[in-house]
Amino acid sequence: MRFRPWLFVLVWSGIALTSACSSSGGSPSLARQVLPVTEAHSNSGSAGLYIKHVIVIIQENRTFENFFAGYPGANAPMYGYGKDSSGKRIKIPLSVVTMEKSPNLPHSYVAGVRMYDNGQMDGFSKYGHAGYSYVQRGEIAPYWQMAKQYVLADAMFPTEIGPSYTAHLTLIAGTDNISPTKAEVDFPSSAPDDCDSKAGTTSSFVDTYGIVHWRTGPFPCFTQFKTMADTLDAANVSWKYYVTKLLKAGIWAPFEAIYDVRYGPDWTKDIGVPTQSVLTDIKSGNLANVVWVTPTKVDSDHPGSAGDRGPSWVGAIVNAIGESKYWNSTAIVVVWDDWGGLYDNAPPPQLDFRGLGIRIPCLIVSPYAKQGYVSHTQYEFGSILKFIEQVYSLPPLGATSDGYTDVRANSIIDSFDFHSPPRAFTHIPTKYHIKDFLNEPKSWSDEPIDDE
Repeated sequence: MRFRPWLFVLVWSGIALTSACSSSGGSPSLARQVLPVTEAHSNSGSAGLYIKHVIVIIQENRTFENFFAGYPGANAPMYGYGKDSSGKRIKIPLSVVTMEKSPNLPHSYVAGVRMYDNGQMDGFSKYGHAGYSYVQRGEIAPYWQMAKQYVLADAMFPTEIGPSYTAHLTLIAGTDNISPTKAEVDFPSSAPDDCDSKAGTTSSFVDTYGIVHWRTGPFPCFTQFKTMADTLDAANVSWKYYVTKLLKAGIWAPFEAIYDVRYGPDWTKDIGVPTQSVLTDIKSGNLANVVWVTPTKVDSDHPGSAGDRGPSWVGAIVNAIGESKYWNSTAIVVVWDDWGGLYDNAPPPQLDFRGLGIRIPCLIVSPYAKQGYVSHTQYEFGSILKFIEQVYSLPPLGATSDGYTDVRANSIIDSFDFHSPPRAFTHIPTKYHIKDFLNEPKSWSDEPIDDE
């Protein structure tokens, strides 16, 4: 569901989100503290000797708590905090839900600021108690199995507070700034939210004061910031972004919103369609060096619109790599693009006016990933990009002062152990088989993906 601006009157009214919340109903705010970020290295500089392929599998709209509440050694309590009708802070136990019954809750920038509540993480109750939940573990068994065999990161935060639109942009660019003081926010005025939107489409942006400027931003075909396509192409490192269809694929297809890709040679060479073709490319030995993979709607973990196929979809890709010639030279990172309005207890550090956003799960799978390891290192989406840059000896995308996050971010490299030989792959049991994904009806790729 796309949450329209009339749900958030303060966006229209232009009230700055930097004023503190009060019992009189003041606007929600983000604390403007800048926390120190330090690099955690265990074997810096050696990644490129061992890793030749980096695969980023992107899933949808879950928090760490929603999938990993109760996981041993992780910051994942079985309860959260909210406020009662009088404003008193209360403890709320997490209830168990199925994938199918998970609620699709507001997850705009403004909703995220309210839920964050100046770091108290108790504003989720403004939207009821449905988000205080965790998914039945049997339904997400492949994820728990990956965590037990490899690395579960319990401090991964999106670049920006907000929904899928900005998340997917920052997963390829580490920024979505259209100027040093303005960043894209929420979603544009017309689908498919990219270069193929109708003339007159406008985007929205948030400024350094936390004010959302609704539908006054540029047409969503961006030249204002660099992406990984620029640095990968310059270094002749092959890459591919797998999406459901080539044109009008929606907000999970961020390169369709990047002018140089949409209208350049990358468009026919480096956009993989349909997304299931990643499985055949692995089998045929045509895997690019750097890969992003998005799901179809039915294979996503998106609450309210998906069933229980998502964990098996991710498992199918991991199994395909693990049982191929690529296993000994591959790092797989599984992330969820945003929190989907679901509860999480970890206050995201506020490193700039965009966020960080509310915590999401992250799995790191590789023959060199530390075994059964829970990483507490503070990661952000720029951490993944930084690791790619380390593997292929690429320059940073840009300066932190210009909005890029790959320089400041802690690399995920500390989750690897390159001093030990690569571990043999163990098959991940899944409910659905790889053939279930290879034989999906074409209509599943043509249906609308998500609009927020």
